Amino acid sequence: MPHWVLLAILSAVFAGFTSVIAKRGLEGISGELGLVVRTVFVCIFVGLFALVSLPRDSLPLLTRHNTWWLGLSGVTTAASWICYYRALKLGDVATIALIDKGSFLVAVLMAWWLLGETPTARILVGSLLILSGLLVVSWKPAG
Repeated sequence: MPHWVLLAILSAVFAGFTSVIAKRGLEGISGELGLVVRTVFVCIFVGLFALVSLPRDSLPLLTRHNTWWLGLSGVTTAASWICYYRALKLGDVATIALIDKGSFLVAVLMAWWLLGETPTARILVGSLLILSGLLVVSWKPAG
């Protein structure tokens, strides 16, 4: 198994834990306050991780291009987190987490548009399955 696959699996596992743990942490407080507390911990942890693992000579490699696109990614991450925490405060974790994973569909479209990545048949079938799962989990019968 390629190393990146293991990292992606671990990312999914941690993300799954995050939703449930966050829902417990939101008990009695607003989603916004919960997001602020979580983000402070993320900043500290990522800062410590960078101190330990970032090569000292990598900073001069940072360009305006990198800064622009990574900054934009930070803005979209913040918008995602704000929406996610508000939804988490109001709804059930399973439905919210699955709808959030619909981001895969957006990522496939954006990668095709911005990066020129052509979706393979496997990606297209997987996208349809994810969309089907979203519809099944989100659909509530009338009455």
